[in-house]
Amino acid sequence: MLPMPKFITALLLALICVVSSQAKAADMQMRVGTLAPKNSLYHRQLLEMGETWRAVQGGASKYVVYADGSQGGEAEMARRMRIGQLQGALLSVVGLREIEPSITALQNLPLLFKSWEELDFVREKMRPAMEKKFLDKGFVVLAWGDAGWVRFFSKDAAVRPEDYKRMKFFAWGSEPEQQAIMKSLGYTPVPLETADILPSIQTGMINVVPSTPYFALASQVYNTAPHMLEINWAPIVGAMVVTTKSWEAMTPEAQKALRAAGDKAGSQMRAQARQEVTDAVEAMKKRGLIVHKPNAAEMQEWNALAEQLYPRIRGTMVPAETFDEVFKQVKAYRALPAK
Repeated sequence: MLPMPKFITALLLALICVVSSQAKAADMQMRVGTLAPKNSLYHRQLLEMGETWRAVQGGASKYVVYADGSQGGEAEMARRMRIGQLQGALLSVVGLREIEPSITALQNLPLLFKSWEELDFVREKMRPAMEKKFLDKGFVVLAWGDAGWVRFFSKDAAVRPEDYKRMKFFAWGSEPEQQAIMKSLGYTPVPLETADILPSIQTGMINVVPSTPYFALASQVYNTAPHMLEINWAPIVGAMVVTTKSWEAMTPEAQKALRAAGDKAGSQMRAQARQEVTDAVEAMKKRGLIVHKPNAAEMQEWNALAEQLYPRIRGTMVPAETFDEVFKQVKAYRALPAK
């Protein structure tokens, strides 16, 4: 048995080690990237999540949000998370697919979803399986959001699918499958990153930008591409993810607080973003935006194009299994009794 003074010294040393290791575990740095503009709805929600997390994690923990794409495009942010330069990111499907390709089923199926309610139903049905797939890849999904419907903004007026074949489209540089499909149908994609959109449309490198109204307003794209086709081509779906390494380094209390904050942020992002579709269009119309709405015959042409795209998308842009699951869930939603 140790003499009492030595026993007390050993006990104190043990306690100091425990306290020191706990303090070290609490002191974290969370670096989060996003393409969202600074002070935008999405940026503010990320900051609120961070404040909630930091207050519970405690210690000298820090939470930094890099907005405006300052950490690169979405594929680059996914890479940065893998190597530890970022601990989290708010990404659209363009970035999320770099982690788990099945997520593309919620965004890359043009004209499939007829309403936000339909999208919500399908996402919630598929959410547990998708979140498990992300977890298996080393990422925890904390919030599901969306950013509005994709519309086509162009330099010249266009209403029918054929009208766009003489134009050059912005296309995500990280989506070669989409570019191949567009080319096979007679369209001209120009692969770029988001930061290149405005200078490219100003110089004529591209003359069509598939974009949500909110992004077109915030980026001023509509000033150079003042014609908008009012068609809900596809929803922009996104999620806030963090690496499992950073998640497991958090205290259990911080994990619980961050997950609750993520659920709240996702709900607010979805509600406000959907309202901003209408608000952004109205704001741009006051500043010269010209809106073109397809008539019934023109809409039939667009639906026919979508039907032509689906077989090309299945198994390329969207894994066949999740492609089939989305169509199954859409059918189930449409079979529900009318509210």
